[in-house]
Formats: sequence, C-alpha cells, structure tokens
Amino acid sequence: MSVLRCQLTSIKALTQHVYRVELSPSAPLVFHAGQYLQVVMGENDKRPFSIASMPAEHSRIELHIGAEPGNTYAGEVMQTLQQQGEITIEAPLGVAHYRAESQRPLILLAGGTGFSYTWSILQQHLASTDSRPVVLYWGARELADLYMHEQLLQLQRLHENFSYRPVLESPPSDWQGSPGLVHHALLGDFKAQLAQFDVYVAGRFEMVRVVRDEFTQHGLPIEQLYGDALSFI
Repeated sequence: MSVLRCQLTSIKALTQHVYRVELSPSAPLVFHAGQYLQVVMGENDKRPFSIASMPAEHSRIELHIGAEPGNTYAGEVMQTLQQQGEITIEAPLGVAHYRAESQRPLILLAGGTGFSYTWSILQQHLASTDSRPVVLYWGARELADLYMHEQLLQLQRLHENFSYRPVLESPPSDWQGSPGLVHHALLGDFKAQLAQFDVYVAGRFEMVRVVRDEFTQHGLPIEQLYGDALSFI
C-alpha cells in the first residue's frame, strides 16, 4: 500500500448526485482491477471508494462518487476536492479483485455506484485476450441512475462474450430490461448454475449480505463470491 497525494483533474456530473472524479496521483498507482482506495480525511478518518479505472491507466485514477443530499460521508470528500483541488489517498486496498487465472465465466453484480467496482473489472476483462463470458447485472431505482447505460449497450454489441442486463426498481412503461431487485433478476437467470461462475458483487452492505446468504444457499461456493464488503458483514 502507498500513500499518495492526488491532484484533481476533473469532476463531471453523471447524474444529479453522482460524479465522475479523475485524479492524477503523485506517482503511478499499481493495482488490480476491483481494488479500492481510501481518501485520508484525518488520521482516524479514511473513506473507501472503488477505483473505476483500469490498472493500465496507472497515472489516472477514476472514482464514481454518489453524494446525495445528507450524505456527508461522500459530500465532504467532494467539498475538499472542489475547495483544495487535491487529496491524500491510501492505495491499493482490497482482496476482491479480478481473478484472471480462473477458468470460470464471470458474473458482475452491482447496485448503484457499486458499478464502479464492476466497471474496472469489466474493462480489464474485455481488454484482455480472455474469451470467458462475462455478464453484468446493474441495478438502480430509475433509468437515469444507470449513468453508463448507453455505453454498456454499445460494449455489448462489440463483444460477443459480454452480456449487459440492467434492472430497475421503478422502470418506465417501455422498459426492455428486468424490473425489481437486481439480485432477484440474476437468480431468475442463473439460480441453478451459480456454482459454475465467479461472482463479483458491490453495493450497499445490506444488498451484499442478502446476496451472500441467498447465493450460497443456492449452491455458490463462498470462495467464488468476491466483494470487499464481505469482510465487514
């Protein structure tokens, strides 16, 4: 793990409350797809965020930060970036990173901005020569919350081994994807075949806990379920 000073390169609003933050670290960051960093706000105040960029982009760090009103945890980080133009980070962290050596196909399961974790892994997999199938389930409340929806549809058209399956809790009347909860949609498709996959999950702790409990009940070996939240629940 390294302690690095990072300069703010850009902030772009992806939705009303989600921002793409690009940072330039003081030294190249070597990490695995799916790892995270901690923003050092104080000696005893370190706040984790998944690294959304690919390991090959070691001089550029991308974060997806959801800073809804009342979310001081993320809001204070955004305020520091906007006011000071730089932050200190600790990275890389996490053991739930991409397993390139595995022979099993991948399922990526994301809730909300947990997508940033799966986005790094997806990019790494599609940029490699690995032809294993990869399926991404991304759940959100409304279509506007799927802030890379069109880009993912385009990637699906370009890569035969990639399937994108968006899920909305409050879908519009013309919605072509699945309605309801994202892990229910996944179970509806793969409940009987879970043991054949490596499953990577990121989202709220409550969601990850339910995924762990229900997926292992349906035959997924716990060692084939990856998510750093699992270390805390």
